[in-house]
Amino acid sequence: MRRIGAAIAAPLLLLAGCTIADADPLGQPLPEDGADTEAAAGSWLYQLSGYEDGTLDAVAAAPQTTAVVDLARDGGEGYWTADEIDALHEAGKTVYAYFSMGSIETYRPEYDAVVAADSGLVLNQWGDWPDEYFVKYWEQDWWDLVMEPRLDQAAAAGFDGVYLDVPNAYEEIDLALVPGETRDTLARKMADLVIAADDYTADGLAILPQNSPELVDQDGYLDAIDGIGIEELWFLNADTPCDEEWCAENLANTRAIHDAGKLILAVDYAADPANKAAACAHYAEEGFWGAVAGVDLDTVYEPCQ
Repeated sequence: MRRIGAAIAAPLLLLAGCTIADADPLGQPLPEDGADTEAAAGSWLYQLSGYEDGTLDAVAAAPQTTAVVDLARDGGEGYWTADEIDALHEAGKTVYAYFSMGSIETYRPEYDAVVAADSGLVLNQWGDWPDEYFVKYWEQDWWDLVMEPRLDQAAAAGFDGVYLDVPNAYEEIDLALVPGETRDTLARKMADLVIAADDYTADGLAILPQNSPELVDQDGYLDAIDGIGIEELWFLNADTPCDEEWCAENLANTRAIHDAGKLILAVDYAADPANKAAACAHYAEEGFWGAVAGVDLDTVYEPCQ
């Protein structure tokens, strides 16, 4: 599921090797020495469309000190500029650029080139998203046409990191379209793509995949990431308690990543005030950065209190 400072924001402190409790993300008092420090994690903002007047002004004015926005203001070629991202930094934000690493949407500017690639990149359509198709993300063409240019764009605009969606492509690709591949080989290739992104950015951009926390079991994956985004740990879209077996598995793997000192940006989709409060309480208990939003991710929403 998705639709995806104070000059030094807490995530940067975390990435530098401090714990989440070293920071004061929302201007709230830190726990006293010796107290439980897990609740010191803050709230983050996740908006992928609906930018007011095509600007990031509302994001800049929001109280959250960490934000994830699309690499482009319009989902196409209208990329955010360095001046616009710098304005968010001046407002005290750490900012991550969202894009998909496991699929291509028909409205993205790279779509025609991806379809025309000799390696036959485009695979099955994603049933939940009619304008989106899984791809052979392990092919050099995918790296050359999409991954490298988008990483370059994020760096040029001054983003602090990239928020890489659809690592779960390895579970969703129609195996009949990729003879010889298995879920295990595709998982390994997804981990390799994340590692390649980390190697390419040479510590210039933080790497945060979204979902598929089980990839932590792949060699080299944990070292390559600075954290993860994770959806629907407690509430599915929308307001439905996440009580499936995979919910518990996701939480266990997310805890393992958190215990390794990585940043966790958790988001649940809920509208009921009681569910919002429950999700926020879980984030505080776990020490995750948390967000409760509408699944469309098209507006600025209130942070956890």
